[in-house]
Amino acid sequence: MDGVEQTNESWRILIVEDDERLADLTREYLENNGLTVSLESHGGAAVERIRNEQPDLVVLDLMLPGEDGLSICRRVRPVYSGPIIMLTARTDDLDQVLGLEMGADDYIGKPVQPRVLLARIRAMLRRVDTAPAGKGEESGEEPVRLKFNDLVVDRSMREAWLSEDSIDLTSAEFDLLWLLASNAGRVLSREEIFTALRGIEYDGQDRSIDVRVSRIRPKIGDDPIHPRRIKTVRSKGYLFVKEA
Repeated sequence: MDGVEQTNESWRILIVEDDERLADLTREYLENNGLTVSLESHGGAAVERIRNEQPDLVVLDLMLPGEDGLSICRRVRPVYSGPIIMLTARTDDLDQVLGLEMGADDYIGKPVQPRVLLARIRAMLRRVDTAPAGKGEESGEEPVRLKFNDLVVDRSMREAWLSEDSIDLTSAEFDLLWLLASNAGRVLSREEIFTALRGIEYDGQDRSIDVRVSRIRPKIGDDPIHPRRIKTVRSKGYLFVKEA
């Protein structure tokens, strides 16, 4: 069934896409499933719209008139922390990796299947929308705040701090950091991480997890060449190290 929960009706989506027919069809499908959707066809106007409107999620085409999606993503990240799904008509891994490095949270290849896009949007927004409201370790539930010396990660606020300074993380970066930190001391395989964060099976080729880890490391004070906090375990996955 395509209907969405009542709580999803306030979700506001901005689609930045210059193919007007595709954009209109996508908007119609998403609105029929309870989302509020607005459109922007010109890359040059997208940055200001994202900055001013602060939508809950942005669907951003890679190839746009005026300014391409990679540039838009890079420019809005300092002022927009919501999820960005990038659309690309090309299957080149470089496009996907560049998108993630610029701050995109996910990417989908064109032609876009509306059901797939809707599922990705729902999954991404639910992770943001269903943050716990204060259950702690004493109740047997997963804690909402983790502390590792000068690094603090708070799931209820979806924020992290290093030496009391706020860390600038995208939604997807926070989700990955929390997943690793809440499993400190245990190696998580790429398959486990991929399934937990994206809800689909790992195909063995997607590099989004590796790119995201490489972006997170310097933000949490880790050495990218000789990391102390998030270690790569060859042929296995990633380990968030418990610190004494």
